Amino acid sequence: MKTQVEIEAAVCEHLARFAQDYLGLRPRTVRAYLLPSLLVVRLQGMMNVAEQQLLLTSGTGNSRDMIKQMRVALVEAARPILVALVEEITSHQVSSLHHDLSTVTGEEVIIFTFVEATSSPQRGNNHGQAFRTHAVEPPNRRQTRVEGGTATR
Repeated sequence: MKTQVEIEAAVCEHLARFAQDYLGLRPRTVRAYLLPSLLVVRLQGMMNVAEQQLLLTSGTGNSRDMIKQMRVALVEAARPILVALVEEITSHQVSSLHHDLSTVTGEEVIIFTFVEATSSPQRGNNHGQAFRTHAVEPPNRRQTRVEGGTATR
């Protein structure tokens, strides 16, 4: 069974390759954060030079909207590919995909939400495992965030 760090690393590697092959963009950095019911992926450096120049020279919201609409159309067209990729890596069914691009920073965020499972094969001592299933979550639950292979609380 894969650990959380292994899943996050695989997601980063595959989505960076996807961005390169499908969008023609090589992200500067890719980070993935796996939580019990969702996966958040941050891709930085996701605007090409032409998009940046368009924003600089036009100075209108139309350029921003046009770039965002184009990216939404591309992600929607690739939705089946992205969902299949994440489902294969995480072994969990994706229920929805959410996406946004910041035209200010060039950062793209993709959020995959998972179908809630009533039981998990990883119950018991699952320290460092991908999913932690809790029947009731306390209001001040602390979540583990993994960056660079080191878990911090």
